[in-house]
Order: sequence, then C-alpha cells, then structure tokens
Amino acid sequence: MKAFILAGGKGSRLRPYTTNFPKPLMPIKDKPILEIVIDRLRKAGIKDIILGTGHLAELLKAFFGDGDKFGVKISYSREDEPLGTAGPLNLVRDKFTDTFLVMNGDILTDIDFHELINYHKNKKSIATVALSKRTVNIDFGVVALDSENQFLEWKEKPQIEYLVSTGIYIFEPEAMHILPPKGFFNLPDLIIKLAENNKKVTGYVHDGYWLDIGRASDYAKACEDYDSSV
Repeated sequence: MKAFILAGGKGSRLRPYTTNFPKPLMPIKDKPILEIVIDRLRKAGIKDIILGTGHLAELLKAFFGDGDKFGVKISYSREDEPLGTAGPLNLVRDKFTDTFLVMNGDILTDIDFHELINYHKNKKSIATVALSKRTVNIDFGVVALDSENQFLEWKEKPQIEYLVSTGIYIFEPEAMHILPPKGFFNLPDLIIKLAENNKKVTGYVHDGYWLDIGRASDYAKACEDYDSSV
C-alpha cells in the first residue's frame, strides 16, 4: 500500500522557525516530526512512501534519502507552484493503482492505521476521512430566542463538541477520476466533490491522541507530550 505525505508547505504559522527550515523537519524531542510519521507508517506495514515536496525540498531529500535507513522506500514529487493539498496528487496520478493513504507530514498521533484501513475497506467507501473529537468551552451564558425575540432557553457555560479532520485520508484510485487534472485543489474540496457525485465517503472517528503542529503553541505541546510510545 502506498502513502502520499504532504510535506511541501511553507509552515508560515511557525515562522521564524520555518524561514530556512521545512516544517516536517521540526524536531519533536530528538526526531523530526516527519520521521515519527514515517516510523508509524512502517510499523503498520506501509513502506512505499511518496513525499510531496515544495518548500526547501532539498533539505527533506538530504535527510530522508531513499528511505533505506528508515526501513521504507521513499520517492519524491515536487510542485513548482502551490497546488493545494489535493493538487499534488496529479503529479503522481499514475502511481495510485490500489487503495492508498494521504496525510499531512506534521501530525503527531497514535491512530491505528491498520484499523483505519480495514474500516475503510469494510465500508466499501471511495474515501474515508479520519476525524478527531474536539470540545470548546463557552465561558458565557448562551441564550436562544425565537423569531419574535421571545426567550427559548439559557445554557450556562455550555460545552460544544464537534469533529475535525485529522489530515489523514484513505482513498480508492477511482477518487482520482473526480480530481481536476491540473491546478490548485484542496482535499476538503475533493471530499465534497466526491459526495456531490454520489460517491461513498465515510468518517472514521479516532478517540486517541492527535495533534497538528501547525501553530507554535501546538508545536510546544507536541514537544511536551511526545514519547516513543506515541
């Protein structure tokens, strides 16, 4: 099974760290976040990996090489202009002949990739989005009114629960038929377009650990949380 890892972003929210350093090489304790991602894929038996690169691609190639020292096979695809999160798939469209995984290269998670893939296949979906639960605490009394501004209810400091994308997806090759053949395009738009074309898209809710290190505060938390068991 192939995995396509998005590793070409500029990491603008982590500047100045990422001005001359690609975000996927940001260290979590003693390892770059992308090395942790690749190691977890390897442990799940996913050893054929394509890195979608762009910003500072040479540094990624210098560190990871062909993947041999990490126990995987790594190849590279480079975008010369921003293509979004789905557009880069067009550069390696011919590589996807079976079920494949797409994920961001800056994610720290204990998700069970085996379970995710089996869930996708059992559902017979063309795409599966891995999701994580999030809770927002509202520090105010929330009031609801009807159309005449008559009081309906009062919720004091409620919690709102919702599901967010983890940046991890499983696709069937048929999904590529829906992807526009060139230009900028994002994965959320691909998911929406698949659903609009009556293709089966499912969500897999992960109850464990997940953190995107896109912001400085999340990066600091990742460094605090990480141990080799994650």
